[in-house]
Amino acid sequence: MAIPLRNKVFEKIKEVNSLTDVELYKALTKDGMIISEDKFNKLLLDLEILGLIKVAWITKDARRIEIVVIKEEIDIVDEQNQEMMEKDYEASFPGFEK
Repeated sequence: MAIPLRNKVFEKIKEVNSLTDVELYKALTKDGMIISEDKFNKLLLDLEILGLIKVAWITKDARRIEIVVIKEEIDIVDEQNQEMMEKDYEASFPGFEK
C-alpha cells in the first residue's frame, strides 16, 4: 500500500518543524517526488485545512511553513472520573484489595 503524497509532504515538514515553501519543494524533488506547482499548493492547503501546518507569507514570493503544535489540555474532572472508574472496576473483583 502506497503512502499518500500528503503524508509524505507532512513527514518532510515534520522533520524540520519550520521551512520555506522553496526549501520544502527542493527537499521533495531531491527525494524524487516531482510535484506540479498546483498540486504542491493543493497539498499545502489540505494540510493547513486539516490543522496540521500553518502557512504564512513572509515575502511576496516566499511562504513560511510550520508544524502546528497541539498542546493537550488535561481536564481535571475527566482525570478524576477516569481514576474513579478504574477504582470502581478494580473493586468489582471479589477478594481484590490493594
